[in-house]
Amino acid sequence: MSKEPQLVLDSIYAFSPNRHTLGGTAYFIVKNHGNILIDCPPWGEKTQRFLQAHGGVDRLIVTHRGGLSPQIPELQAHLDCEIVIHEQEAYRVRPLVVQSFGEDCTWADGDRLLWTPGHSPGSSCYYCAALGGILFSGRHLLPNAQGQLAPLKTAKTFHWPRQLQQLQRLVQEFSPETLQYILPGANLGLLRGRKYIENAYRQIQAAQQAFLLLKRPGSGRF
Repeated sequence: MSKEPQLVLDSIYAFSPNRHTLGGTAYFIVKNHGNILIDCPPWGEKTQRFLQAHGGVDRLIVTHRGGLSPQIPELQAHLDCEIVIHEQEAYRVRPLVVQSFGEDCTWADGDRLLWTPGHSPGSSCYYCAALGGILFSGRHLLPNAQGQLAPLKTAKTFHWPRQLQQLQRLVQEFSPETLQYILPGANLGLLRGRKYIENAYRQIQAAQQAFLLLKRPGSGRF
């Protein structure tokens, strides 16, 4: 049985890893203008009661194809929430009604979805401006074995060079003043007890520099 969701930052909860999404971590953001669920949590009565007790869900953001659970039809029917997913992966949830997007998606409160393809064709990161800037990175950026933030190449990676290009995009998009925290969509155990990644912008810069070094002549292929 899954554990109770944990409060990781002000008004942001993390669910226990979901076996239906290969151990992915889903997040729940309690907001004045509608609560947000990021990726699919373990589904059952405990999750239902928790979400209902906190005002339900207005919008479910799916950051990548692996964040989809086979239980998503039941989840949407119970929560009556909007599903937002990139257009290249929207076919995976048909015939459910979804809001798909192409490049990026921005809401009135300033929250944004940034298309960061590479891990999967429709991989994206969700940005919330609260607390100095929080990026929910899905599986685009994850902790590595050393607990450092990095893009990780796996057997299921869709397009590795494109994923690295999107790392550069995040460096250009944000600054130390606009990005304080990263909440990754998996590998939280590698954070060694920490619940989030601080100094997020510096971590992204460090990850970018590491891969730039690998691309130098004589360093070998990455």
